[in-house]
Formats: sequence, C-alpha cells, structure tokens
Amino acid sequence: MRRNGLKRAGLAALLMLGSWATAGTLPASATDSPTPATAPSTSAGLIEAMQRDLGLSPSRAEARLAAEHTATTLEPKARRAAGSAYGGSWFDAGSGRLTVAVTRDASAATVRAVRATGASVRTAEHSAKQLAAAKNRMDELTAPSGVSSWHVDPAAGSVVVNVVGDRRSDNDVRTFLSRAREAGPVTVRTVASAPQTFAAGTVGGDPYYTGNVRCSIGFSVYGGFVTAGHCGQPGAGVSGWDRSYVGTFQGSSFPDNDYAWVSVGSGWWTVPVVLGWGTVPDQLVRGSAAAPIGSSICRSGSTTHWHCGTVLAKNETVNYSQGAVHQMTKTSVCAEPGDSGGSFISGDQAQGVTSGGWGNCSSGGETWFQPVNEILSRYGLTLHTT
Repeated sequence: MRRNGLKRAGLAALLMLGSWATAGTLPASATDSPTPATAPSTSAGLIEAMQRDLGLSPSRAEARLAAEHTATTLEPKARRAAGSAYGGSWFDAGSGRLTVAVTRDASAATVRAVRATGASVRTAEHSAKQLAAAKNRMDELTAPSGVSSWHVDPAAGSVVVNVVGDRRSDNDVRTFLSRAREAGPVTVRTVASAPQTFAAGTVGGDPYYTGNVRCSIGFSVYGGFVTAGHCGQPGAGVSGWDRSYVGTFQGSSFPDNDYAWVSVGSGWWTVPVVLGWGTVPDQLVRGSAAAPIGSSICRSGSTTHWHCGTVLAKNETVNYSQGAVHQMTKTSVCAEPGDSGGSFISGDQAQGVTSGGWGNCSSGGETWFQPVNEILSRYGLTLHTT
C-alpha cells in the first residue's frame, strides 16, 4: 500500500497486511512443524465478536479461548501417544477438553499414554488411517452437483457426505452414495445449498482487484501474500483498494486446490496483521498452529468484515461447479462474495484462506478455507509473524 494511503479507514495500511497481505497458506515446512502456538492474547473486541457469533458470555469466551489453546498444544502429543490406534481428535466445547479417539485394539498402555497428555479418550471402530483411506477412495468418484462435500468425521467414526436437501432423491446422488458406501463407512447429512466461491465483481470496500474480480488478502508471507486460487491466474496483475499496482500472481491452483500467492512491490509491503475492521483490534499473527475440530475461529474479509464460528471438519472435499477441491477445512463462519482469499485465524494463529461456502451473513451458512500450512509448503513460502 502506498505511504500516502495509510490514513484511509484508520488502519488501511494494516488492512493490506491483515486482510490482504495476510491470506492463508503454509510455511515451507509448516505442514509437519508449524510455528508453535503462544499463549493467546484477547481483546474486548474479540470477546464481543464471540458473544455475537457464538452466543458466549465474556467469561465463557475467555475460558474457551484458553481451553482451545491448551487443546491445540496437546493434539500433536496425543496423536503421537496413540500411534497406529489413533482415530482422530476434536475439541469438545462442552467439557473444554481435547477428545481423542483410539481403536478398540489399543493396548491399556496406549490409552494411559493418551490420557497422560491431558486428553479425554473415546473408543473408535476405525483408525484415522483407515478413514482417510476410505475418503481417498471416494475422492476418485465423480460427484454430481447435489453432493456438496465429504470429509472424515472422527466423532462420527465415518466419512460424512453432505447432500443438498432437495437433491437427495436424485438418481445420480443415490448412485454416488451407493458407491461411496462401497469405499468405507458413510454418514449422510443434509445441507441447505450447494457451495460456491466468494469472488465478486468490482465494488467499494477494502479489497484487492484482479481485472473485474474483487477478493481479499489472506496472510502476509515474506515477499507477498497468500490468497485464494480462484481469484487469479499466474501472471495476472493485482491492484489494491486505491487501484494502485500491488504485484503479480506468482502461483495459483484451482480447482483441485484453492490457493495462490501474490508478490508485493511498488511501494507496498507486508505486515503480520489481520484486519479487525473496527469490530476487534487488528490481530497480530504469531504462528500457524492448526486449531482442532470444534475450536472457535474467526474470519476477516473485504465484504462482511469480521465474523466468528467454529471448526466443523478437516480434510473435506468440496464439490464446486468448477470441480472438486481437496483438503479443505469447513467452518460455521458466514461469508459473502468478495470475502474470497481472506484470513481465517484462531487466537493469534493463522489457519487458512477463505475459499467458498453457502449462505450469507444475514441468514447464516458454512464456509471452507484452504489451510495456510499447505499453501506455504506448496510454494516454499514463510509466514510473516511477529
């Protein structure tokens, strides 16, 4: 962003780093070794957003953030302790603890080792490896438009296939479900609408533009920012909210994936911040430790600004009209056109870049993001952190 534009919207410069220069992708080695989570810092604005979107009192919001931080730290330890018996894990908002599923053939010593990490234990019929293999077999199938997405649900112990409610009786949907059940254990759930990406035509706000498409910046990386792949192709030029030249798409993938990165120059720079849009203070980015299923999470975007919800599923295959996108994380956070590419953050940990979803921020809906660590790894980028 040019220096003479810093006064716009109070923190427009931080905009470009938070909502623009901070879109999500993963550091080069973040998939296996993400930046460690530090104790979360909270603000009055963040607590207010969680009150609004999650229905929590201030004290419960504070307690939940602390418990989620603990669960995020425990998850890799519990997974190692479970070994081959690991059946998946999630944050249980009711108990405020990480829950880990282990298979019935797990030894007593393994169960004790998992509990010793501080996690709760639940018995599972299938290991995470078996469920992942079943989902991979389903990924080889061609899904009709009436099938929204599918993902491994460790709490259900199966692959959940989401079907658009008024399409469930379609012959092609029923055929897909029959073939999916041959691949492994399946649970069918109904959703209100099919997913779509959240790019938009040129309108006002604090965006970046590629031709007539407006999207949102995800996260700053050294040399640029990450964002959604459907927002632009390699070589496409990018301009900022003031229409000044920002940089160029250096890499982009969509469908199959939905991620991209943009180089930054011409008087613009990157900062480890996600824009709070006046709802919350701008959020500093200190790492990219992935939050467990069930954790609270918030999103920043140029259309609907700041909204929060929870992580519903990981490694979900999303069936857009343009083709399937894999390894997505599903959330209950709302979004609308123009929010594509924007930041998903949990506490001070970068999570990913907004891809698409269904619904809106008036009636609600669900939104998917591409995990940031995958993006960083794919392009050999380093997340800009404090």
